[in-house]
Amino acid sequence: MSVKRTKEPNLSAADIERLKALAAMPDSEIDYSDIPATDEAFWADAVVIRHGPKEQISIRLDADLLEWFRKRGRYQTEINSVLRTFMDHHR
Repeated sequence: MSVKRTKEPNLSAADIERLKALAAMPDSEIDYSDIPATDEAFWADAVVIRHGPKEQISIRLDADLLEWFRKRGRYQTEINSVLRTFMDHHR
């Protein structure tokens, strides 16, 4: 399956250069000092939730709503998550 973006993000030249610099940075130079360490106790209650396969559909959404989700990144995943939360709340 091929992936095609429908709209390129509006990045400035400075943003593009910063992203290139970050991509080239070795992991050893990443500053993790503001991230707390985790241990097995932290993950003891973690649960992986997998839902069944997704089904491709066509849906009409308000343009401003879709644009808002697209700006956030993985918009289809987020829309799915919002709908699942709504469904779970109304069960």
